[in-house]
Amino acid sequence: MASRSPSHHAASPLPDVPSDPTAFPSPTAVVVEGIDFAAPSHEVARRLVGVTLLVDGVGGRIVETEAYDRDDPASHSFNGPTPRNAAMFGPPGRAYVYRSYGIHWCLNFVCRETGHGAGVLIRAIEPTVGLERMRERRGLQEARLLCAGPGRVGQALGVDRRLDGLPLDAPPFVLIAMPDDQPEVLVDVGPRIGISKAVDVPWRFGERGSRFLSRAFARRPWITTPAV
Repeated sequence: MASRSPSHHAASPLPDVPSDPTAFPSPTAVVVEGIDFAAPSHEVARRLVGVTLLVDGVGGRIVETEAYDRDDPASHSFNGPTPRNAAMFGPPGRAYVYRSYGIHWCLNFVCRETGHGAGVLIRAIEPTVGLERMRERRGLQEARLLCAGPGRVGQALGVDRRLDGLPLDAPPFVLIAMPDDQPEVLVDVGPRIGISKAVDVPWRFGERGSRFLSRAFARRPWITTPAV
């Protein structure tokens, strides 16, 4: 993290977040072409690699994700719903936002059917849109470090609690599938990082060769697959 405090743009107005995130179900779980957010979280996490994510016009290509599920002891949903994690049990295709260590806001995408409790953590993106706003928010210039980690993603994209429970198919979110004419993205798969439980579950996904990952994968990753 930078040694000086980052500056911030004035927050854009956002819709009110319903107290019950299941009260207004999305008409569809497909908010970006080729991805069904009602699918298991590890499938969604893999397919999100290469998708462009914008929040209020700022963002870039998702290059790293992690999947979590209700039967996963590392997941916030493992012990059931609480006021803090309620959005994670809401309809698929919604945002779940939490604060890590009381400092960093982290962005997740809700998966599976309403009431299940699964999601995908956005661990890193390759910044491509709104770099100056990201640099101001992060207080640094090097593009490689702007969004290399979930807390950095949250800070660079201006994520906070106001986004919790909001649908991903409406402002301030924009999700854009990879163009058909772009080269196929290879996805490395391995154990998740920064957790103390279920540390061997291979539910971390990252674009092979990307210099924008939060951490490099092992020299010999567990699996390498196309993104779609």
